[in-house]
Amino acid sequence: MKIIFNRSAISTAVAPLMCAVSGKSTLSTIEGILIEAKIPDTCIMTTFDLEKGVRITVEAKVLEEGSYIINAQKFVQTLRVMEGEEVTLTVDQKLVACIFSGRSSHKMSALVGSDFPNIPELVSDRSFMIGQAVVKKMMNQVSFAMGVNDQRAVLNGTFWKITDDSLMMVACDSFKLAKCRKKTDLVNKNTNGNEHLEYKFIVPIKTMNELNRLICDDEEAMMQIYVTRKHIVFLIGELTFFSRLVDGEYIDYDRIIMNSHRITVKVDKRELVSALERAALVTEEKIAGSVRSHVKLEVAKDLMKISAVSSAGSTYDELFIEHVGDDLVIAFNNRYLIDSIKACNDESVILSMSSPLTSMNIEPVESHHNRKDAKKVLMGEVEEEEIFMLLPVRMKE
Repeated sequence: MKIIFNRSAISTAVAPLMCAVSGKSTLSTIEGILIEAKIPDTCIMTTFDLEKGVRITVEAKVLEEGSYIINAQKFVQTLRVMEGEEVTLTVDQKLVACIFSGRSSHKMSALVGSDFPNIPELVSDRSFMIGQAVVKKMMNQVSFAMGVNDQRAVLNGTFWKITDDSLMMVACDSFKLAKCRKKTDLVNKNTNGNEHLEYKFIVPIKTMNELNRLICDDEEAMMQIYVTRKHIVFLIGELTFFSRLVDGEYIDYDRIIMNSHRITVKVDKRELVSALERAALVTEEKIAGSVRSHVKLEVAKDLMKISAVSSAGSTYDELFIEHVGDDLVIAFNNRYLIDSIKACNDESVILSMSSPLTSMNIEPVESHHNRKDAKKVLMGEVEEEEIFMLLPVRMKE
């Protein structure tokens, strides 16, 4: 095999491939990049760690065809230190790969391409197109609530529900829940005769994190998604990103969310986040042997008092609020609370509570009012829905 690349182009192309390279494996094949070259100028590169994978077509001049696996880390490091505008890659019959650039050359071992693990089918008759910006925004809103190594495998990722005109994402762990739904334009690409879109699946946490890096927030950019029984495939420009799905039924999230709270508080989002960030100087101070402390919210008339005490010191803030219902003192993990507040897409937020031991709902003002309007919900007139739920922590007496 003999291929000539533009050095800057190949360096750019290889970067997204690294997200699907296994770093800790006894299989050397999944630590490498599968390079498939065909005359005159077709070069496809693939990485696959048995859970997720990336495939990309790279501009190149192919002088000799071939299919080989080259260690990804060594290949990237070699490209980084090489000089010259062009890079030539050759692999001989003894499986010795040689990279030439300028006056420099570097040799490493290669493996035959047939040893690469079988990748899943990357095309399905169940498919749709959606804007990248919509997906990226919603992922950023719910990703903080995904479970990490939770015993319930379905929580270690994000639940997606797609219909003809909307996308919904839900993430939940043992302490927090995030649910976002948005009406958006979707293009049905089904070839199985089904005129309607209705998909439900769970995308693993690692896939969610990598997908967030691969897509952009350009309102004009689109991507195509293929759905199979066990896998999902994202076509993002010239790049194909695919992953296993989490197998299992997701939790009944609507049953978990309380809708009959007795206390509501309307507060300025920016002011509340600023006060909680100041409290974080106390609650997140890392001192040997200490346990992170909680932040306490005391709601009384038109004031919210925010305080925290730990071995690092103490903090106190007051905010003016609009308050309906009883007075209340409640405590939360401060970082979870900050993440939940920041995820709200509004200048003001509604906090709905009942007691120091029951969950709190956090919503943008407009979303809260729309969700309470039964007629709007029934008629399907609610364009967006955002709700974040957080469990309190028990305060010490």
